Amino acid sequence: MIILGVLWILWCALHSLLISRAAHDIAKKILGRRFPLYRFLYVGFSLITLVPVLWYQFTLPQQVIIPGTRLLRIGQGVLLVYAGFMFYAGARVYDMGYFIGLRQWRSLRQQKKTGSLPFHTDGILAYVRHPWYGGGIAFLWGAGSITDVFLLTRTILTFYIILGAFLEENRLKSELGQQYRAYCREVPMLVPWKKPPALKGKRKSS
Repeated sequence: MIILGVLWILWCALHSLLISRAAHDIAKKILGRRFPLYRFLYVGFSLITLVPVLWYQFTLPQQVIIPGTRLLRIGQGVLLVYAGFMFYAGARVYDMGYFIGLRQWRSLRQQKKTGSLPFHTDGILAYVRHPWYGGGIAFLWGAGSITDVFLLTRTILTFYIILGAFLEENRLKSELGQQYRAYCREVPMLVPWKKPPALKGKRKSS
């Protein structure tokens, strides 16, 4: 399982590196006016490189380390329902075309300026800052049996998602300033545990 752990860590590191400001600066020099394609290429590359990691994981022999009791299945079912709701609610407020990179691609073909993704706090974003990250963690622990192999994957990806949330927030605080800092003080990061504040504005993120 050491190889699997290394593969997941490398994938996470590469995924983070390619979305960093330094990578963006390099891509702008290489792609020039075609830089709007970068987001689409980034998403595609992330998915393609994910396939061999998952394939290798599923070829490994696995041993169940936590029996699938009725209580565990109920708990996992609750997590999956929560994850599904977070993904759905997030999709309703995020610009999916921008997230995937299709809007930037269309803008390039039409020779229009893409613009930036707006900052807003409506819908689920009034309750939690990162619904997809929180939903992703819930999905990781709600799906499938608790085996030695999947426990390793779940643990690495959970830490990666949490780290990714902090890194993204540092970028957003730098870009959006006091407005986003105030939003962070009022709205929970991953779990919607309190009443939403009366914040107004638009949010730029994923």
